[in-house]
Amino acid sequence: MWAQSYSITTREVTKEQMWKLLSDVNNWHTWDKGVEFAKLEGKFEQGNHFKFQPKGGPKLKIGIAETIENQKFVDQTNFPLATMYGEHTFEETPHGLKITTTMKVEGVLGFLWRKVVAQKIVEGLPGDMREQIIAASKL
Repeated sequence: MWAQSYSITTREVTKEQMWKLLSDVNNWHTWDKGVEFAKLEGKFEQGNHFKFQPKGGPKLKIGIAETIENQKFVDQTNFPLATMYGEHTFEETPHGLKITTTMKVEGVLGFLWRKVVAQKIVEGLPGDMREQIIAASKL
């Protein structure tokens, strides 16, 4: 298994604002320039899934593997012979809200999907998380 994380600590937003932003899947395209569309039918809860298309990429079905309101959610994308997880956590600290995203890839072809998908996501996390904070601060 391969895993890589990125964290940022800020006083600009609360965990409730971050949760509101990220659990509103249908509006991701309004603040994330890399999203063509994201569509969730039903609740943002474990066991549900949403349709997702990155700009210039294929349409995907992404599962919601875990949710703990205002604290954490894990998304799951199944690829041929590999699974990618995105774990998103919000932790209050004395220095502000610590926001962490951890990308994990496992499976026989995990090395391939890490190179093709996950590594690019990780490289974009610093900018993506800044955009999330800016968008969430307006909620």
